[in-house]
Amino acid sequence: MSDDGIFTDFSTVRDLLLNAQERRGFLTYEQKAALQHAEWASSDNRNGIKTEPGVFTDMFTQIMEIEIFQKYPELAAKLAELMPRHADDVRAVIASRRISIDAEDIESVLDIVKKNV
Repeated sequence: MSDDGIFTDFSTVRDLLLNAQERRGFLTYEQKAALQHAEWASSDNRNGIKTEPGVFTDMFTQIMEIEIFQKYPELAAKLAELMPRHADDVRAVIASRRISIDAEDIESVLDIVKKNV
């Protein structure tokens, strides 16, 4: 990972904001908006799969083991969050960096998603 910080998923953000709301008794307007978005994004309404922090972490770790993603951990985090089910979905994420990816690596990502979902 880089020195820029850590990668997290929507379900972790949701849990952190709910915890802050419980402790403080309130959230700011911006925090409420972020909580609303995180609740939607981590629910099964977004992609048909309800997400949990442990699943994201496991998938991120496994995707990072693929050589191409060791240079691009942000892409591994994006794939772990999106949980792509089709090769075109993986290619769409990779296209943001204009790098090429082997069909084997795409299949590896899809297998990781299938194992964890």
